[in-house]
Amino acid sequence: MPEVSSLPHVAAYAFLPFALAIGIWVAWSDMKFMKIPNKAVIAMAVVYLVVGLIVLPLKAWAWGIGLGAVVLVIGFVANATGLVGAGDAKFAAAMAPVFIGADLRFVFGLFAACLLGAFASHRALGAVPAFRRAAGDWASWTRKDFPMGLALSGTLIFYLLAVVLPLF
Repeated sequence: MPEVSSLPHVAAYAFLPFALAIGIWVAWSDMKFMKIPNKAVIAMAVVYLVVGLIVLPLKAWAWGIGLGAVVLVIGFVANATGLVGAGDAKFAAAMAPVFIGADLRFVFGLFAACLLGAFASHRALGAVPAFRRAAGDWASWTRKDFPMGLALSGTLIFYLLAVVLPLF
């Protein structure tokens, strides 16, 4: 069985606390306002640029920046065609460098699982009156589109957890 990633464990441990905090911020903001704040995107990019420079080999760090740029271009095209929101595209690009050296089969499978789980749990919890009252001001309850930041954040966090806790 192939490894989940060639990301060094020390790098995953270093990224995880930041990714966890930023991921929760992004997921909450996207559910509440249906927007991913630019500050969160910038924070994720800065985390990669600073922490990555410390914990990754320079070549891998630079390739990560290249991967982020490619994902940004793809995200802009996807946004222009109406497939994803601008915040989703920017956050995907900001978190993409963390996946440098990852087994793409694992990452895409994890994203699919996070997307399905996020969608099902968001819709199911939206149908629970007590939960709906507790988070009654969330814009995501009344919009047809889905807060993709929830799935993107889950993918980032669960990926880093899979690297530091190699259960797969």
